[in-house]
Amino acid sequence: MNRSPHIRGLIALAAVALSLYVALTVPVHLGLDLRGGTQIVLETRPTAADDAGEEVTDRTVEVLRGRIDALGVAEPSIARSGSDRIVVELPGLQDPRKAAEVLGRTAQLTFHQVLGSAASADDLPEPLPKRPREQVLADESGQHLRLQAASLTGKDVEKAAARFDQQGGGGWHVTVDFRGSGEEGWARLTGEAACHAAGDPARRVAIVLDDKIVSSPQVDPSVACRSGISGGSTQITGTFDDSEAKELALLINGGALPVPVETVEQRTVGPTLGAEAITASAWAAVIGTALTSLFIIAVYRIMGLLATAALACYGLISYAALAALGATLTLPGLAGFVLAIGMAVDANVLVFERAREEYASRHRPTPRSSLTSGFRRAFSAIADSNITTLIAAGLLFFLASGPVRGFGVTLGIGVLASMVSALVVTRALADYAIARPCLRRRPHLTGIAHPGTVRDRLSRSQPNLLRYPRRWLAASAAALVLAASGIVVRGLDFGVEFTGGRLIEYTTTTPVDVDRARSALADAGFPRAVVQSSGENQLTVRTHHLSNTQAAAITDTVTGLAQEADKIRDEAIGPSLGKELRHGALIALVVALGAQLIYLAARFRWLLGTSAVAALAHDVVILIGIFAWLGKPVDGVFLAALLTVIGYSVNDSVVVFDRIRELGRHDRKMPFVRIANQALLQTLPRTVNTGVGAAFILTALAVLGGDTLTDFAVALLIGLAVGTYSSMFTATPLAIELHQHGGAGRIPAARGSARR
Repeated sequence: MNRSPHIRGLIALAAVALSLYVALTVPVHLGLDLRGGTQIVLETRPTAADDAGEEVTDRTVEVLRGRIDALGVAEPSIARSGSDRIVVELPGLQDPRKAAEVLGRTAQLTFHQVLGSAASADDLPEPLPKRPREQVLADESGQHLRLQAASLTGKDVEKAAARFDQQGGGGWHVTVDFRGSGEEGWARLTGEAACHAAGDPARRVAIVLDDKIVSSPQVDPSVACRSGISGGSTQITGTFDDSEAKELALLINGGALPVPVETVEQRTVGPTLGAEAITASAWAAVIGTALTSLFIIAVYRIMGLLATAALACYGLISYAALAALGATLTLPGLAGFVLAIGMAVDANVLVFERAREEYASRHRPTPRSSLTSGFRRAFSAIADSNITTLIAAGLLFFLASGPVRGFGVTLGIGVLASMVSALVVTRALADYAIARPCLRRRPHLTGIAHPGTVRDRLSRSQPNLLRYPRRWLAASAAALVLAASGIVVRGLDFGVEFTGGRLIEYTTTTPVDVDRARSALADAGFPRAVVQSSGENQLTVRTHHLSNTQAAAITDTVTGLAQEADKIRDEAIGPSLGKELRHGALIALVVALGAQLIYLAARFRWLLGTSAVAALAHDVVILIGIFAWLGKPVDGVFLAALLTVIGYSVNDSVVVFDRIRELGRHDRKMPFVRIANQALLQTLPRTVNTGVGAAFILTALAVLGGDTLTDFAVALLIGLAVGTYSSMFTATPLAIELHQHGGAGRIPAARGSARR
């Protein structure tokens, strides 16, 4: 008896049950746009005139961004306000006071040679000429130590980590690893201390954080004079608990603030999106998902119904995983989550279309044998397309920060959940259903006992779509030139997140409904203004750079709603997506493309791997160019859409190339152009059905989702159309041209993939 169906059924049941438990017991954090959060206003306190100004404040913003990422707060908003203030908005924070303390710490880390003990802080001899400045600080036990000027600083530290010592009696400590000249400096510092006798205070090394000694360990007696401790690593010990050790490691890794900061304000802020927009988006998601499900059921009948049930399980598994990881959900993230449900149809469609092929090609076929073969033959295409996406998601998580890093988490979870849904849940349900006697007697009800409308027409006509590959490449090149000219001629309309803008805050005599304020400002010519309730009877408007006349128009609009409104703040704000975050995201994307190219080259050889990545770049340029011609804003929502297109664009090309590889193994004498055309025809039904399924959801979001999600859905619809075209008529013709000019006489096949 074959136990595999029973094992798959138990695994599917366990995954769904665990996900249901997590979904019901673990709350999900909502982002600033859906629920609001805590706003902390910090003000820089420069100690010298040279430290004042916007440049120093912008550097402080980047350090704070690293600390917030380490705190585990996802999707924060951080922006410079004026020349010396920083506005930090943190969604769903449990302990805002603790966060304010961590953000406000200067984190000036220094390492000092101890010169001896002192009776008090006043017991400091007059410095001799050219003698380094000394200072007296109390150590962790209260003893005052005379310290020489700092020998090392936090800039010499590579990384720090909080660890628990299980062998040395227990207790938390922080390990510190030095880099570059810091390794030699640490050996020199400990070597000087080792020249003093054991028990002498001068044999100690003081580790100082913000002018406070956090640890002053004595150099071990085994260390010889002037030899020092090699290896570039040390431990900061003390009476730390787990939170204190992790906080200290966080501050060291985050780096020192360029200037001290002080918390000047802390309050609760409302969501950046109104209740009407959220409700409209939710209805759009429900309607789009329902239309996609009905389409799949109409095309694949019983198998489509089972796939719809599996997609519901996919949504549950993804939601539970996001909740368990403590991810923060924003509206674009939720839209991407709904889109991922549509894209998860892809794996099911791949299996069902392969099953249809097997049913049509076998002698006296059965739905059960065809479905089993369909799962087996579709596995390589599903695996390759999902692994390439996982590579991109992993690199975005490890190399980027802020919302880009959060997108990597959401994307990775979606890919893994879709594979579990298709290969485990759908398979378990299909194994059970296909064994029913009623389906054996009526195989047409399964949805795989007939070729389908698209495949039937292609089988009869057998069009040669790739007879002139250069014509397709010329059309793609023309589209690229047109898109690139839009970027050059019209330029990109970057949003407030990238360029900064203006922040105006009002206090009103009567409460103002935020939704009414957004609608009134849109009618006044400011549709992209971000409006939030702030504190009690306060309203904040954040928009692009304004003239004084435009700012006055906003004030008049708010005053008309509140009868009386006093302006309490009017400042220029910096971008919330800072330069370092943008550079990090760009580096992550470039590395992700390179990693995808290497993987695809290993699986399909360089010819097909290069073609797939080139088609992906083609899709990105065209999407950006169309937005430039349309004058659409390039903001955080567009960034999420662009990352989604990049994450899924390569999938279509991988499916076609997987079929080219398979056909090439069976007939190595057939010309490459004929194999490519045959592969394109065989995979075209899958491409059409997957695209239509995703288009239902995106169209619903574009039409019903309101202004907030219109640009997001439009960008994804463009990416879907361009990506579908490029996989068939850019990547495949380019592979043909590269094959002909490369002089290769054989079909590219994956290494080690000769077995069926």
